[in-house]
Amino acid sequence: MANTSYGVNDALAVKLWSKKLFQEALKATYFSKFMGKSASSVIQIKDETSKGAGDKITVGLRMQLSGDGVLEDGTLEGNEEALTTYSDAVYINQLRHAVRSAGKMSEQRVPFSVREEARAGLEDWWANRLDTAFFNQLGGYTAQSDTRYTGNQVAIAPDASHKVYLNGSADESATSTYVFDITVIDKCVEKAKTLSPMIRPVRVGGEDKYVMFLHPYQVYNLRTSTSTGQWLDIQKAALSGCKDSGNAIYNGALGEYNGVILHEATRVPYGVNSSTGAAITTVRRAILCGAQAGVMAYGKDTAGGEMSWTEEMFDYGNQLGVSAGMVFGIKKTRFNSADFGTIVVPTYAIAHG
Repeated sequence: MANTSYGVNDALAVKLWSKKLFQEALKATYFSKFMGKSASSVIQIKDETSKGAGDKITVGLRMQLSGDGVLEDGTLEGNEEALTTYSDAVYINQLRHAVRSAGKMSEQRVPFSVREEARAGLEDWWANRLDTAFFNQLGGYTAQSDTRYTGNQVAIAPDASHKVYLNGSADESATSTYVFDITVIDKCVEKAKTLSPMIRPVRVGGEDKYVMFLHPYQVYNLRTSTSTGQWLDIQKAALSGCKDSGNAIYNGALGEYNGVILHEATRVPYGVNSSTGAAITTVRRAILCGAQAGVMAYGKDTAGGEMSWTEEMFDYGNQLGVSAGMVFGIKKTRFNSADFGTIVVPTYAIAHG
């Protein structure tokens, strides 16, 4: 009987496993459904560096014209308006990780392929790392200074205009009596629509929507509020009027309120002490996002939808080691020293069990 097998670093094996790892890891991320090449995506994929050399992509923003214009036969020459443009940059870098077997005898004792288990383990690791980077970037979690956890670039704190404080203070440590409820969403929508530039919504089913990420502790506070007009009353009305699968509560979201699709995520970051820069573990930063809230860029080795994949033998061929890496960058968008597509809401949020 003839058997087909791929040896260590066989060209076909490298291509097969690198592509499979990339596809499965990205599919396993929380953010995969919010990513796309369109400017209306929450996370926009930028592919300029996947086509050639370079470690930086510059993203431009043109502000809306605001001049009065000229009536009738008024002189237009000399009254033209200059374009106002700003730019942001996302940097890419390489991140790698590896696993290594203990040896052939250890492999003999288990009924699975070390190569396959290495791929599965690296898939989980990459999915977790990418999601962590997305939330640390979008939430401006500056307490994490290791760029391996912030998309290969420093996280930047939210500016004052893109934060909602329930207690009227700019101190996140003073939120102990302020928990997440429906009114928080209304405040965020009002701010998103009145900022200059306004936070542009995403198109969902032909309608304009925002997306908001809440930590499970914040979701608990939202759902258990018994005040009239809060979550319980709203969901009773929504469910009694619409029971089809098109309702946002049935397709992975918690629900929808005031044009905001709500999602629960365990990686929503902690608050940050404005004086010390340390994490405030009793506070979580909910994040409202519009279109182009963040960008993700790839290096040219990832252009074909694959990661680097290297297998090596150690100890005279007794131990198999597998490494996987990717050149990429993740960043929230920010122009003219201001966040572009996010609003952060720090609220008191602790375990209730």
